[in-house]
Amino acid sequence: MTIFEKIKASVTPKEAAERYGVRLASNNMIRCPFHNDRHPSMKLNNDYFYCFGCGAYGDVIDLTCKLFDVAPIDAAKQLAADFGIDTDKEYIKQSAVVRHPKVKAFREDETYCFRVLCDYLHLLEDWKARYAPKTADEEYDDRFIEACQMLDYIEYLVDFLIVGELAERVLAVKELLTGGTIQDLEERMNRIRKEDRNG
Repeated sequence: MTIFEKIKASVTPKEAAERYGVRLASNNMIRCPFHNDRHPSMKLNNDYFYCFGCGAYGDVIDLTCKLFDVAPIDAAKQLAADFGIDTDKEYIKQSAVVRHPKVKAFREDETYCFRVLCDYLHLLEDWKARYAPKTADEEYDDRFIEACQMLDYIEYLVDFLIVGELAERVLAVKELLTGGTIQDLEERMNRIRKEDRNG
């Protein structure tokens, strides 16, 4: 067993995050320390971490590397020291990490869906505040109506991609991509941004 294998068998990403001062939210979610995260979007699992916002992922050694900007061997040594793991007789060589193409493809698709939905959610929040009628007689703006109709549903989808069961998230992402829902929404968001820039 290498030092890397021993560390990964002994320490979870959640344990390392707690040890190094990262504050946990509910459902093992944290605010991602690797981008400007306003809502907890990083999930800490037993074997790996994954951020739905910026796409950062890896195991406990990758997490420590990123937190302290150190090489993998230095991260492993730090984890061993901080968690009292004896590595004196271990061979210090990194084993090859097997990447699963389907898992990686799903994570990329899920991150894409999450990013587009979050962008739309922020737009709806802005529209609901900005275009709310000022008086009871004022006619409702179409953007305000859309925000009122869609906010709860989009919030549900975003929350679902954060805390839903893996099998259910896989089906949800497939449905969002197959129907063209996300692609159409992204194109619409791009048009709206362009119109806003042009005044």
